[in-house]
Amino acid sequence: MLDSPGPTGPRRPHGVSRRDALRYATAASALAGLGAAAGALSPAASAAAPTLIDYAMRQIPAQDIRAAGHAGVINYVSTSRPGSSFGAKPITLPYAKSLNAAGLVIVSNYQYGKPGGTAPSDFTRGYAGGVQDARVAWQLHTAAGGGQSAPIFFSVDDDIDRETWNTVALQWFRGINSVIGVQRTGIYGGVNPCQWAAADRVIGNSSSPGHVWAWQTRSWSRGQIYPAAVLYQRIVSTASNPGPVVGGLEVDVNDVMASDVGQWNIHP
Repeated sequence: MLDSPGPTGPRRPHGVSRRDALRYATAASALAGLGAAAGALSPAASAAAPTLIDYAMRQIPAQDIRAAGHAGVINYVSTSRPGSSFGAKPITLPYAKSLNAAGLVIVSNYQYGKPGGTAPSDFTRGYAGGVQDARVAWQLHTAAGGGQSAPIFFSVDDDIDRETWNTVALQWFRGINSVIGVQRTGIYGGVNPCQWAAADRVIGNSSSPGHVWAWQTRSWSRGQIYPAAVLYQRIVSTASNPGPVVGGLEVDVNDVMASDVGQWNIHP
């Protein structure tokens, strides 16, 4: 997740290679479904999958997102950690309305803590922490106009092993499930946590056949892609490998892998 400030300014855009286009060919059918939900996309459609961006430093104007050719955003339904002040945390109702008016889709994500941050990683907080985090996430999601049946993707922003999943993260997800239910729970993480969450049935199913509420990052995934994921974070902006600039802000870029990725407007 991109929730730390990065330098701004002109950067060479990240192109999509022929190999990437073929790799994501399974998402081609998503273009029509997501495009219909989002409105007309610009610029002209290409062989690549539709993309959503995520960012935290500040709200990027809807027109800049449209101009960059993205179909929508993944925005936070969480607040900033102590000592930080991210302008896109949490998403607000006026901002959500501006995105909707521009024909952009919105997907919800929760992340408060972070490894090495001023608050510990959310998944380390156990069952009770999951209960608390789910309550906060749902309140912020609904206050911004989020769909009542839309999922929220909860972040495992770390490279964890199976033991940590079984003994720590799984309990956190079960706490989340106790508040909003399995069907409204999703996960952000590397390939393994996404697969474990699906196997342990703590995340819900997309209406797109064969897909679950898994938003996979390329980080810690060792080149593997979970075929049941609905989103794949292909570009993770870092100081050494900055993401493309949209509206003056470096962003992460996520490929759409299914027509139903949990966007608010098809989950009223």
